[in-house]
Amino acid sequence: MHVILNLIAVSSMFAALSFLGSVKTIAAHPNVLFIAADDLRNDLGCYGHELVKSPNVDRLAARGMVFERAYCQQAVCNPSRASILTGLRPDALRIWDLPTHFRSQHPNVVTLPQHFLQHGYFTRNIGKIYHNFRQTIEGDPVSWSVPAVMHFANHGMDIAKVDPLPPNLAIDPKCEQRDVPDEAYFDGRVANLAVEALRELKSQSQPFFLALGFWKPHSPFNAPKRYWDLYRRDEIPLPKNPIWPTEAPRTAWHDSREMLGIASRELSEANMREIRHGYLANISYFDAQLGKVLDELDKLGLAENTIVVLWSDHGYHLGEQTLWAKTSNFELDARVPLIIAAPNSSSAGKRTRAIVELLDLYPTLADLCGLPKPIGVQGVSLAPLLAKPQSAVKAGAMTQHPRPAYYDREPTKAPTTMGYSVRSDRFRYTEWRDWKTGQTVAHELYDHLMDPDETRNIVQQPQFAPDVRASASLLEQFNPIVRPGWQPVLP
Repeated sequence: MHVILNLIAVSSMFAALSFLGSVKTIAAHPNVLFIAADDLRNDLGCYGHELVKSPNVDRLAARGMVFERAYCQQAVCNPSRASILTGLRPDALRIWDLPTHFRSQHPNVVTLPQHFLQHGYFTRNIGKIYHNFRQTIEGDPVSWSVPAVMHFANHGMDIAKVDPLPPNLAIDPKCEQRDVPDEAYFDGRVANLAVEALRELKSQSQPFFLALGFWKPHSPFNAPKRYWDLYRRDEIPLPKNPIWPTEAPRTAWHDSREMLGIASRELSEANMREIRHGYLANISYFDAQLGKVLDELDKLGLAENTIVVLWSDHGYHLGEQTLWAKTSNFELDARVPLIIAAPNSSSAGKRTRAIVELLDLYPTLADLCGLPKPIGVQGVSLAPLLAKPQSAVKAGAMTQHPRPAYYDREPTKAPTTMGYSVRSDRFRYTEWRDWKTGQTVAHELYDHLMDPDETRNIVQQPQFAPDVRASASLLEQFNPIVRPGWQPVLP
């Protein structure tokens, strides 16, 4: 396995040099437009979804590279975003919950935007990039040239700001359908602020790193009515695989409390269809706001020298495998959309099936923008894939999640188990390890060649024993901290 990884590294280096040689027509330090979506799974036209209306994401994909197999490091907001923005895995950060600020664990870590700031970039944050930390911390001020805006709130605060307030045509408590303008909600205002910011940045001499954090398609599903009207409810199917996977350990399950509440309300078929409808409406609402920003980037002539990156912090369940929302290690939660559009490059309109991770974005952008390699990051540059989409930069991707999913809300304030899941070319393999002893208490194997929806855990089937051993070996390459004999230091 080490030989394979070394060969990947060598081929990646030559591919990176090839790519960097192909973009000499842009400035030595191009601008960066760093765009985050919240809870967006791969339900996009450019990823093959048949119903969704996402024309602006799709046009960005047409001028960039689509990463078909990109994975988050933990399927919940704070650990995922902290990992992306520091280039460190949740274990290295010791962050697996929502409340912990990464500076409390690593006060001197240099973040992705901070690295750009230290090397001559003007950095700015509009919307949700870091998690919604308490106002005394204000996100992460040292990352930005000017104070962040619209970055602190919670999703429940995203209520329609319009008077008089039109009626709500939805029935589910997680849904809202009102005939209001885009600016009634957060993302419409984020897009408007982004357009204003681009006009200001156009006149500056230094390159910019503009981070835009859209709050959708995260619940509540409250897109303005015009986006609901893009879809017919009777054409939106119920979950394809709503049953818990055969032979899957129960520790892999969670109670879907984000959508169902602690009391776990029952969803009728009508509610399920409305929620799935609302999720698509939220995607189209987000897509329209993205379109406003891309239009302005083109109008100002900035697209010619701006790298645009679109990513989501994690995926999402909409009733598949009995689950709603996130916090699992399954493919639907771990896999995310990722598009990198570098101007004047040969990667425009191409796709790659190479396995990549979101923490790779930090070294990738430093590489593409000619900045020094960041120190200590655990990701790798994806520039080689922009030159050679058929190449590989790593053998797998690791996603993890504790149980209980929100252990910080439990009396012990500590997990009971940590699930480590590694996605290889064919398989997803997961080990659930006891937090105190490090012993593996359950494990899973899903064959994505024969079972892409992960409906059956085949880890005990004898014919897959070699694949289990190979997958377990690959997992150890990522050096998960919870292992036999490991003594935890509780957060």
